[in-house]
Amino acid sequence: MSANWLQEKSWPHVAKYLESDNRILLPVGSTEQHGVFSPLGTDTYVALTLAEEASDRTGVLSAPPLWFGWSPHHLVRPGTLSIRAEVLIEVLSDLIKSLAEHGFTRFCVVNGHRIVNIPWMQIAAERAQRELKVKVVLFDPAYMSKEIHPRLGFGPIGHAEDIETSHMLHRYPHFIDLGKAGDNPHQERMHYHLDPNDPRDTLCYVPATREDLAKTLAGTGDCVGGTPTRSSAEKGKAYHDHLVARLIEVLDWLKKN
Repeated sequence: MSANWLQEKSWPHVAKYLESDNRILLPVGSTEQHGVFSPLGTDTYVALTLAEEASDRTGVLSAPPLWFGWSPHHLVRPGTLSIRAEVLIEVLSDLIKSLAEHGFTRFCVVNGHRIVNIPWMQIAAERAQRELKVKVVLFDPAYMSKEIHPRLGFGPIGHAEDIETSHMLHRYPHFIDLGKAGDNPHQERMHYHLDPNDPRDTLCYVPATREDLAKTLAGTGDCVGGTPTRSSAEKGKAYHDHLVARLIEVLDWLKKN
């Protein structure tokens, strides 16, 4: 893949790009534990690979990925890096402001860290649109795969489950050691179904505490939510292709609006 990464271009190249295009991709993820079988950077790789292929196929520039998210609950395992949500609001706001100063006006934030990242992204996006008069859209895989999810037989969204593990098996198989994976199926809780695909009434998501994850670790030996053993590269490819197609549609829409 040969993405049009901003960090690999010179400033004259960017100036030339802006003569005909004002769109840019902003991939955002996290660095946090993803079980004993998957890398800490999984969420960022998800955002990165979607932005990379969409950039390659459309020519739209992509900013370098933001490797940090809001992950206080995952500090239960070493290697996790968590940035406060209020700080991340300022980081994303400043990134958009910097790019807007040069003439970018259409921003597509590609989120790899699921619903945990969305609240602070929404606040930053609203501020940017109000103060800078730009357009910001938030592209999230969980919300943008509702149509294909049932066909692939994925379980509910959790953490390091079969959805993102299948995606990683397709795009970064060298990072995954599926033989070490163990399942931790979701336990039913009244009115608490965090998967956007679930049609039932639900309470809004609140991240687990470190104590909650410590209990999971004590019970299963790993901090996983879902059934990663059901993952496959084939399902990951179908999932990835669907998301890239949707992302390209969103970029086309941004060009016209």
